[in-house]
Amino acid sequence: MNWSAVLFPVMWLWRPKLFLTLVFFIGAAYLLVAFNYSYSDGNRAGYMQKFSKKGWICKTYEGELAMTTVPGVAPILWGFSVWDERVAEDLARVMGKRIILHYKEYRYLPTTCFGETDYFVDRVEVQE
Repeated sequence: MNWSAVLFPVMWLWRPKLFLTLVFFIGAAYLLVAFNYSYSDGNRAGYMQKFSKKGWICKTYEGELAMTTVPGVAPILWGFSVWDERVAEDLARVMGKRIILHYKEYRYLPTTCFGETDYFVDRVEVQE
C-alpha cells in the first residue's frame, strides 16, 4: 500500500509554517468578507437612554435606544455599537432627544472586541 497517497492530505499539518500561514490567510479572508458585506442596514427611531464606552482591552461605544410607538407604552430597547469617534460625539450631544439612527448589521464577527452587538451605527439624525 502506498502510504504517501493516503497521508498526503494531512501532510501540511506537519509543517508548522505552512499551517500557520494557511490559518492566517483563511482568517484574513473571513474578516475581509465579514466587514465589507453587511447582512442588513436600516434606520431605527427613538430616544437614546444609555451610551457609554465599554471594555477592558478593546474599548467600544455601546448604547441603547428606547423605541416607543405611543407614549405610556413600555418601550422596546435596542442595543447598538459605534465604531466611529465622530458618530459617538454626535450621539453624546443628542442624548435625550428623539433621534434616527442609521445602522448596518454585521453577523458572525469573531469576538466582542469589535462591539457587543451585531448592529453598528454610522449616522445620526435628530428628528424634529
